[in-house]
Amino acid sequence: MQKKGLVSCVTPVWNRETYIGPMLDSVLGQTYPLIEMILVDDGSEDHTLEIAESYRERFKERGYEYQIVYAPHRNASAALNLGFPLVHGEYLIWPDSDDILEKDSVEKRVDFLIRHPEYDSIRTLMYYFDSSKKQAKADEQIGDLERNRLFFDILEFKTFVCCGCYMLKTKEFFSIYPEKHIPESPVGQNFQMLLPYMYHYTCSTIPEALYGVRIHEGSHSRRKRSQKEEEERLKEFEKLVDTISGICHIHSFSEKKKIIYWKLRRKYEFARRYKKHLKAIMFKVLLCILRCIV
Repeated sequence: MQKKGLVSCVTPVWNRETYIGPMLDSVLGQTYPLIEMILVDDGSEDHTLEIAESYRERFKERGYEYQIVYAPHRNASAALNLGFPLVHGEYLIWPDSDDILEKDSVEKRVDFLIRHPEYDSIRTLMYYFDSSKKQAKADEQIGDLERNRLFFDILEFKTFVCCGCYMLKTKEFFSIYPEKHIPESPVGQNFQMLLPYMYHYTCSTIPEALYGVRIHEGSHSRRKRSQKEEEERLKEFEKLVDTISGICHIHSFSEKKKIIYWKLRRKYEFARRYKKHLKAIMFKVLLCILRCIV
């Protein structure tokens, strides 16, 4: 049963004993009064669970619902799937376990969606910081903040995918995923969360940095990978985008061509980086560009 005005915060966590405390503190520090925190532990082997358990009384005192789900280690998308059946909110956010929310991050997003019912989702800007709390260099494009149809902007990395910046309407999200189950993938969860939603629904932007992204060496998305790992990651992303295309029921020839071009461009970037099958990939990319022009 959905509760009007409630914001469901679902966060997967794995071995984040150093960072889970500040993230939970940032949720507790929100100015918005209606939040449920659903923390899904993805088989942590450090003190993450112990720290998470220690927050139960603090969430109770704050008047926020707090649930911890225990699961064997798989990946973030699988962990989110275990949290979705527990969601009761009208709105949904899924911040990373090592990031932080500014104190009015939730309130400003909910307020925007109430005042602008013509929009189906809202996002804010982000800032980056390192372990010394110094500002760090951004590694995502901001893009055109006036755009409200973001499917291809997100797919092509013309704008940011930063998960904690986005707030979706739960009813609309689960209309896409009625089984409350997103496609599971070892390459992450944000494409599954965002792309089908952005294909069908609109998103506006609050031009304020209300979400902090922590930069550290242990981050899954930023760690260095071998050539073999990068190649496997490339294949998994292609497989995931094919699955998402099916979820979106993409039939437009022009949109299909753009997705093919996206795949070839990624293959070209990989080939150029590792000098592997470069000529063959370049030929395919050029052929695709000509077809797209025609």
